[in-house]
Amino acid sequence: MNRQARLLAITEFLRARKTGVTAEQLAERFQVTMRTIYRDLDTLREAELPVLAEQGRGGGYALDRHYTLPPLNLTAREAAVLCALGTHALAMRLIPFPEATQRALEKVRGVLSASAQRELLTSMKQLQFVGVPAHAASRAVTQAIEEAWFTQQPLDLHYRNANGELTKRRVRLLSLVMERTLTLLNCHDEALGEQRQFRLDRIERAEAVAAQAG
Repeated sequence: MNRQARLLAITEFLRARKTGVTAEQLAERFQVTMRTIYRDLDTLREAELPVLAEQGRGGGYALDRHYTLPPLNLTAREAAVLCALGTHALAMRLIPFPEATQRALEKVRGVLSASAQRELLTSMKQLQFVGVPAHAASRAVTQAIEEAWFTQQPLDLHYRNANGELTKRRVRLLSLVMERTLTLLNCHDEALGEQRQFRLDRIERAEAVAAQAG
């Protein structure tokens, strides 16, 4: 990696982090000496990039939280990797957010030039996805779960248990567990006041609950 590319990579690395990073960590990440890292940080400051040195736990070098950068420019190779991962996630139903994943993939493809898009399509045709897809869930259910997950809203579930009984639960999503064939929702059941686990494929209906106007 040449110096110009490394400076850009350091900038992106700092921007992506919520906590500071030490010079030692930067040197290890970019496989250069500490002296080189200090020189790179000085160069970034000279270019008026607001690199701050934060003290204490979680400290280190960081970008000013109010600083923003222009949109990223992805190479065809970088876009191909992201699209391959996203396409695999959709094909295998690894995450219950197909709508957001598909939109993200479309945006990645959309910013590429015509020649880069052709290169991407060629690369994608040469990839094969082999595995055991997770049990399917309806689009309406995954849309509701996606909305509740990203907005932190409660979720009304119509759930059929292993005995075939259909019950209605109001829950809050705590975490997601993605096994090879199953997606499991760890939730706080508001009626029972305890944590429960639900299989995504057994949810027949779901609706994110809008916050009450106060």
